[in-house]
Amino acid sequence: MNPLRDYLIHQTRRRFFGDLGLRLGGVALSYLMADKGLGKVARAATVASAKGAVHPPLPGLPHFAPKAKALIYLHMNGAPSQIDLWDRKPKLKDHFDKDLPDSVRMNQRLSTMTSGQARFPVAPSKFEFAQHGQCGRWVSELLPHTARIVDDITLVKSVHTNAINHDPACTFVMTGSEVPGKASIGSWLAYGLGSENNDLPAFVVFTPSFPSTGNGQALYHRLWGSGFLPTRFSGVALRGVGDPVLYLKNPNGVDPSDRRTMLDALNALNERSFASFGDPEIQTRIAQYEMAFRMQSSVPELTDLAGESEATKAMYGPDVQRSGSFAHSALLARRLIERGVRVVQILHRGWDQHDNLPTALKNQCADTDQATAALVRDLKQRGLLDSTLVVWGGEFGRTVYSQGRLTAENYGRDHHPRNFCMWLAGGGIQRGSSYGDTDDFSYNIVENPVHVNDLNATILHCLGIDHERFTFKFQGLDQRLTGVEPTQVVRPILA
Repeated sequence: MNPLRDYLIHQTRRRFFGDLGLRLGGVALSYLMADKGLGKVARAATVASAKGAVHPPLPGLPHFAPKAKALIYLHMNGAPSQIDLWDRKPKLKDHFDKDLPDSVRMNQRLSTMTSGQARFPVAPSKFEFAQHGQCGRWVSELLPHTARIVDDITLVKSVHTNAINHDPACTFVMTGSEVPGKASIGSWLAYGLGSENNDLPAFVVFTPSFPSTGNGQALYHRLWGSGFLPTRFSGVALRGVGDPVLYLKNPNGVDPSDRRTMLDALNALNERSFASFGDPEIQTRIAQYEMAFRMQSSVPELTDLAGESEATKAMYGPDVQRSGSFAHSALLARRLIERGVRVVQILHRGWDQHDNLPTALKNQCADTDQATAALVRDLKQRGLLDSTLVVWGGEFGRTVYSQGRLTAENYGRDHHPRNFCMWLAGGGIQRGSSYGDTDDFSYNIVENPVHVNDLNATILHCLGIDHERFTFKFQGLDQRLTGVEPTQVVRPILA
């Protein structure tokens, strides 16, 4: 899609009369029949004429038969410590409080938070690891529920990124670039694949609450924004407190039929503006007004958990009934996927542990572990996991050395872009597998490095998209989610 091309196309007489005439005809018909009690039926027929085209895919997409039809992306904002959760390094106990060898650090850049430290004392994880599942995956005691689903996931231990600070690193992992202004992965998928649901957005975002001990980095719209893509492909964030969407309810005294009549008239005016100026964003506005109208019914139904069994609610944990919690968001994610939504993104803050890591990390895991595992189990038992790709991870890893004072019971860790762990489950991904490895200090990758954009290419592949052919012309460049540098699908982790 190209805004200039859209402008030129939409200025033709044929396009003008085709678009404007049909829409105004439908509006006029609904007005003429309203007094006979048939206006609602006529309007429904007008909407039905576009049924299946509310979120249409681009012509030619998917490029090939997809293994997954939807994506749930669980972003642990702040960077979970791979050493304390997934990347078991038992030999580190022999190096407690010893300086990290120069041969390991190799003068790699450090963040400004530790670059001035006089020494870099090695901090082994204080948490115990045990093997789980038929695959024998080593998992930290902090993730007892996730440990039960390891046979359904593939752990990638060798992810690496370019950025060393949160803002550019989060922007990178979500948009494929450290530079703001690019489209997020959810927006790319909404743009390319559309959605099977006409009454909900193609891309929905949750930003749940987190424990008070967590160091919550700021979240910003670009993590789910459409960037250079038309704005209708931005993620729609559902609020955890109060109404899920502000101003969605009709004011007192306003009947839904009155709202429909008002929107029909407003859309007609917007169509006239579009015919005059050809601005594609006017079409976005029309589409968003229509979506808001549909969401007045679909969102309350979505968020009503009365129909969920007690067993399902118990599986997600005691917080599932608390709106705005991670557990509540995870259950809603499954409900959205059931309803044909293409992408659901949950961004959970508080994972930035520069000090007091043992306490803060334990609380973060307690807040998310049960619901994360429940989401995978729930999808699986409903037959949805094979068609849904679930991704879990942060924006980078944590250092093996302690930031600040080190004791046997307490330590902190700085940012570490050289390697970190992410896992994937569901459509298109092997089960019970592990890929990549790191040195004895979890500081450098020694086997099968996976760049962030390699992972994004793999996600697109699972959804039937060739990342090299999925482009959008902007600023003289065929923009891609995976950037312009060489990027590859991580085929060994594919089913």
